[in-house]
Amino acid sequence: MNLTYRDEDGARLGTLLWEFGPGWRMISSAVLGGGIGPRAWVLNAQVVAGYSGMDPAGHLASLAPPGPGVGMMTAASVDRRVTASDGGVLAVATVGLRVPTWAAAPEGAADPELAPMLTRPPVGTINIVAALPVAMTDAALVNAVMTVTEAKTQALVEAGFAGTGTASDAVCVAVREEGPAEPFGGPRSTWGARLARAVHQAVRTGAEAWRPNDKE
Repeated sequence: MNLTYRDEDGARLGTLLWEFGPGWRMISSAVLGGGIGPRAWVLNAQVVAGYSGMDPAGHLASLAPPGPGVGMMTAASVDRRVTASDGGVLAVATVGLRVPTWAAAPEGAADPELAPMLTRPPVGTINIVAALPVAMTDAALVNAVMTVTEAKTQALVEAGFAGTGTASDAVCVAVREEGPAEPFGGPRSTWGARLARAVHQAVRTGAEAWRPNDKE
C-alpha cells in the first residue's frame, strides 16, 4: 500500500494505492472499475469536502496507474486508514462519519448528505478494501459484499453511531483468480467469518477514532 500526496483545489490531499498485480479478481461498487472482473490495483483518493467534479471516473483515472483497476473517492483523511487482519484476510477502512445515515429512512426525510448527491457525484465517506487469498464464485463475491456491509454496520452501532453507514460508502473485495472457488462468503462461512471480523475491527477502530471536526 502506497500513500502519496497531491495539491488540488487549494488543499493537500492523500491518495492510497494498492498494486495487487496480475492474478486477482475483484467486486466493487466504486465509480471507476466497479462490478466484477480482473483488476490489478485499487485507488482510494481523498478529495475536498463539497467535491463538485462532474467526471469522478475520469478524475480517478488521471490519478491511477494504467490497466484495469478500482478507483474510489472519499473526503475522509486517507492517511488515517485503519488496517485489520484475520486468518489471512486483510481489510483496510477509511472512515468519515460527518453524516451517519440509516439505510431505510422515511420518504422525504431530510438528510444533509443526500441533497448534494442530486446535483453532483457522491463522495464515499466509509471506503473499505478487503483482500482474501482464495478464489470465489460470483455468488460468493456478492455474498462477501453483504458480509462486509453487515460487519461495517455492526461496528458503527457498537461505536454509538445512529446509522448503517453514510449515503455514499464504497466497497471492494479482492480474491485470487486461480484455485478452487469458495462457494460461500456469508458471515458463518470459513472465509466470510474471517472477512467479517477483519472489517468489523477496521471500521470499529476508525469509527471510535473519528473526530467530528474532521473535514470530510
